[in-house]
Order: sequence, then structure tokens, then C-alpha cells
Amino acid sequence: MASPPPPPPPPPPPPTGPSGSGTVVFIHPDLGIGGAERLIVDAAAGLQKRGHRVVIFTNRCDEDHCFEECRDGTLEVRVRASAPLPSSIVNRLAIFCAVARQLQLVLQLVFTAELVRLEPQAIVVDQLSACLPLLRLFYPRVPILFYCHFPDLLLARGRQASLVKRLYRIPFDHLEQWSMAFSDAVAVNSLFTRSVVCATWPRLVDVVNIDVVYPCVDTDPEPALKDWVRPIASLGNLVLSINRFERKKDIALAVRAFAALPTSERARVCLVLAGGHDRRVPENKEYHAELQTLAESLGLLHHTVTSPDSAAALSSALSSSSQKQPPQVLFLLSIPNGLKAALLATARLVVYTPTNEHFGIVPLEAMLAACPVLAADSGGPVETVRDGVTGWLRDPNDVPAWSSAMRDALSLSDAQRASMGASAAGHVRASFGRDVMARRLDDLLLSLKPVVAKRNTSSGRLSSPVNLCLLLMFFLFGTVLSVACLRLIRG
Repeated sequence: MASPPPPPPPPPPPPTGPSGSGTVVFIHPDLGIGGAERLIVDAAAGLQKRGHRVVIFTNRCDEDHCFEECRDGTLEVRVRASAPLPSSIVNRLAIFCAVARQLQLVLQLVFTAELVRLEPQAIVVDQLSACLPLLRLFYPRVPILFYCHFPDLLLARGRQASLVKRLYRIPFDHLEQWSMAFSDAVAVNSLFTRSVVCATWPRLVDVVNIDVVYPCVDTDPEPALKDWVRPIASLGNLVLSINRFERKKDIALAVRAFAALPTSERARVCLVLAGGHDRRVPENKEYHAELQTLAESLGLLHHTVTSPDSAAALSSALSSSSQKQPPQVLFLLSIPNGLKAALLATARLVVYTPTNEHFGIVPLEAMLAACPVLAADSGGPVETVRDGVTGWLRDPNDVPAWSSAMRDALSLSDAQRASMGASAAGHVRASFGRDVMARRLDDLLLSLKPVVAKRNTSSGRLSSPVNLCLLLMFFLFGTVLSVACLRLIRG
């Protein structure tokens, strides 16, 4: 009688990062759906795959408006200090409320000893730096990394603001720089952002290291569903833009460059402008209307489809719009992931129009789908798009140059496009996968251990009278806030 086959070998253990398999704690203000949140989710999942336990603390995580990993149990998310402080007061004082909520969260972790029980090996704070002095005060032996997506004071200055609002921002702008100095290192999303941070806060560079940890994309995405591909195929060759409908994204550049193509070359070509559109945000509605007006002024037929929740709904909307003539410009507002994947899989070219974008995840998604990219020759895309190899980089102020690059992309032979697409996909997999980002972050956390040891043997930044007074003020403010919140909660 033959002996039974040997049992299958056990699955290999998850890879353990060089910094060990300890607990890494993330602190993030609002775990919704956005680029910053996607980065935190990817970083947390990547470190978890490398053997760490990861816990994310946040003030808010709406299960109806968050990434799947945050609600399906993939990541351990703990919501703390979610009430009663609002995220804004009459749609104002948002930064004050965000800082207050973060301080309340950290002090709750301190007073309940929840963070101590986790014995964190490192703490990663994202977006808001206000809590860094308190973390340094109460957890002096734990490495603290702050992830800066872009200086908040510059984002605020970029918006139109009254004199009162500019004065209101002054203390928070100073708080941002002062508190960041209490981290052991600052991570940024690109070399471009690093240069901006160094220019904005030259003193900070003398105090902490500023390192680049690039965001990542999922290098094993779900394949595009044929149901979504069918209605898209009726549009012809696609030139695709994926961006939020905001003026700073300069989507109008894509419309102007497309309109500059010779009429004969625009035949059977459709410019698809897809992206996030929130009816509650006035700018989204206003900019969509401005783009429609621009298309009309340039003699381009356009049509808008809002929130197509199924391929059948999209097909129906497109068939009704093309009874007379198919649209030359198609607006797709708030598209689902399935439609986004289908658009990337079928587009001949993705145009990425923002100038001085901090990083830009869309070019990576496009290149991973083997689609060439045309992007502005400034900001993050300069670090991700290889001009002439994986796409084109052009001056955003030169519309004819963009139109010429569109012509080049549309005239590529199938073999040329396949070669460029293969180079693009290979580039993304090698440099911008989740494993690559997790390994870089793990190495960075490991490098902070000697920094913390050296810091604890010297007087450090907590010893100056000014810092001690400011810390005391922070502590008292947060304590009063926490007590008031508890009383409100208890009625």
C-alpha cells in the first residue's frame, strides 16, 4: 500500500523588515478617500506585510467613505477623540479644529495609556505636525517620523484669502515649523517637495533630516472588466485626463491642446475628462461649467455623464448623446474604479496637466497600464515620467508643444506603443510598487534608532525655556479641551 503523500509545506512567514517586527503606530486626522490617505493605507499595509503590527489612530473614519483596507479588517484602525469637537465651525476655523482634535486624540492616548500598552517601535504622524511636541515629551525613546505632503502654509497662501484669514493663519504657520522640529526625521513625497520644504523652512534642515519616500501604486491591479470596456470602445481613440475638477489642475490645457489638433486628426478621437466631482464643493461645479464653456468656444462638441454606477448606465448615457454626433469632449464625473481601470487600459494617451504637482499618482497608474503619459515638465512628474521613454514632458505654458506631443502619441504604431508601454510598466513596477515603498520606509525607521539614542543623551530641543513654556501651554490647552469634551459627552 502506497504511503500517503507528504503534507504541503507551510507558507513562508511574512518578510521581516530590518527594523524588526514591532508595532508601528500611525496618527492621521481623517481617514477618508484621498491621496494622503491612500499613501498612509499603502504604507501601513506594506509594513504589515513585512512583519510589523500596524495600528492607525484617527479622529474620523467613515465606513462609507474610506478605502477598503480600512473597513474590511486588513488594517487595524482605531477611531479616537471623534467627538464632540467638529471638523469646522460654520464651515470656518478648519485648521484650528483639526489641531484641537489632534491634540485631544494624543492626550487621550496619553491619559488612557493606550499607546504605552502597544509598546510602539516607531510613530508615524501624517499631515498635521501639532502633536509632535507632546509625543516627544511623553514618549522620548520612541522614534517619531513626520510625513509632510507639502507645506500647509503654502497651500493656504495659494488660495484667495482675506486679510483677516491671512492674519488668522500666522500662528498656525509658525506652529507648523516649530512643531515639525520635534520629529526625528521628516519624510516627503518627492525631491520637488523636498526642495520646497528646504526653501520654506531653511532652519528645519539644520535640525532634522528630510528624506524622500515616494508614494506607490498597486502593481497587481484588478484587470479591466469587459463590461466597462465595451461602451468606451465606441468613442474611438481616447486621450484621457484624470483629475479632480479644480482650477489648479489646469484641465483647460488639455482642452486647448486637443482643439489645436488638425480637424482631420481629431476624427475618431475623443478627449475624456474624468475625475472627482463633489456637488457640495462650489469650485468643482464652477470649473466643470468653465470647461464646458471653453469647449464650446473652441468648437468642440461635449457631453457630461455624472456618476455612472454601471456599464449599462454609461452605455445608455453615451448612446443618447451620440444620436446626432458623438462627443469630442466627454466629461465623466465621479467615476467608479472599474471604469477608471477600463479607461486606463484603452486610452492611447494620458495627459496630466497640473504645474508643480507635489508628486502625482495618475502618471504612475497610467504607465502601469502600459499607457504613455504627457505631463508638465515641473514638479513630481519630472521624477516619474521618462521623457521620450515612458511618455513626454512639456512646458505647460506651451499649448502647441502639448498638441504636438498628442499628435506624436496618436500616430504611434502598435509596435511603438507596445514598446513604450512595456518600458513604462516596468519602470513603475521596479521603482514605485508597494513593496518598494514599504522597504524604504522600514529602512528609514531603522535609521532613526541612533538618532533617538543620541537625542536622549543630549539636552535636545525640549530643554530651552521657550520650548518648555510652549509645551506647557500645549499640554494645558489639550487637557482643558479633553476635560471639556468628556463633560459634553457625559451630558
